[in-house]
Amino acid sequence: MAAPNTPKAKAERLLNLTMSLLSSRIPLPKQRIRHLVEAYRSVESDEAFDRMFERDKDDLRAMGVPLVTEDIGVFEDEQGYRIDRRDYDLPPIELTAQELAVVGLASRAWAHAAMAGTAATAWRKVAAGDEVSEDPFVGLEPHVGGGEPAFEPLKDAVLTSATVRFDYARPGEGEPRPRHVEPWYLTAWHGRWYLVGHDLDRSAPRVFRLSRVVSAVTTTGEGATQPVPEDLDPVSMIAATDGGEPQAAGPAVLRVRVGTGHVLRRRARTMTSLDEQWDRVDLDHGDTASVAAEIASHGPDVVVDEPAQLRQDVVDRLRAVVGAHEEAPA
Repeated sequence: MAAPNTPKAKAERLLNLTMSLLSSRIPLPKQRIRHLVEAYRSVESDEAFDRMFERDKDDLRAMGVPLVTEDIGVFEDEQGYRIDRRDYDLPPIELTAQELAVVGLASRAWAHAAMAGTAATAWRKVAAGDEVSEDPFVGLEPHVGGGEPAFEPLKDAVLTSATVRFDYARPGEGEPRPRHVEPWYLTAWHGRWYLVGHDLDRSAPRVFRLSRVVSAVTTTGEGATQPVPEDLDPVSMIAATDGGEPQAAGPAVLRVRVGTGHVLRRRARTMTSLDEQWDRVDLDHGDTASVAAEIASHGPDVVVDEPAQLRQDVVDRLRAVVGAHEEAPA
């Protein structure tokens, strides 16, 4: 039975070959390698194995793996193969505090996707160094995808270029309408998530706010007909569709509990310690509705002192949450 040579099988074979060569302190002859790597053991003939092994060696070297060939034994034509760990290992990675924060947010983001636990641990270790804890970025508050049910299926559709259907509700149009879309880009803008893609029913690029997708997102199995434009600027499209760039509403003065509100702190104009529990954070903001929603998501850890309208918007949102819980059945 011939060994499978699918992309997945090849990737697994190359990984096993790399690990076998890394784990040995001496050069390994081909027959020993054939015994150690499971995929090689199922190759039907020596000639087929030789061809596969030669291709795999070339692939590893093309990827930058320092695969070394050395003469071994008493016969000059007997060769062994090894990977010197000193040449293979990456140099120490030193990240600034801001870079650590970005990687930390990314590690949280992957928690929402189908990522293997071992890979997620490795990703966090890059950010936290050797002293990695179960959650090294517990102080950060990424809001990836928010609570939008459409986020995950649309994210997958963008990554796989899968055409989708969903029902979409636009203000002032009454009943939701079905949409048939080739997705191009998924991004956040001023606290909301948007899909940019080609609307097949309207034969034109369109922007869709995820909070207005009111049905399940289904893939159609159709191939893409419209390539992503090289000059695509999704943020400009979203700004134009959603009312343009918001006008600056002036600075907001916040009280932020010590050890919290890291996302707000990173955007602050100034920060001042008030006492052991609170810091003052001066923050420029534009769209009052979006920043009010962001501040309200921090609950009692962030208090708005100024301006009065922003404070009232946050209070209204928090009261609405309390009211919804009081009305919910036990």
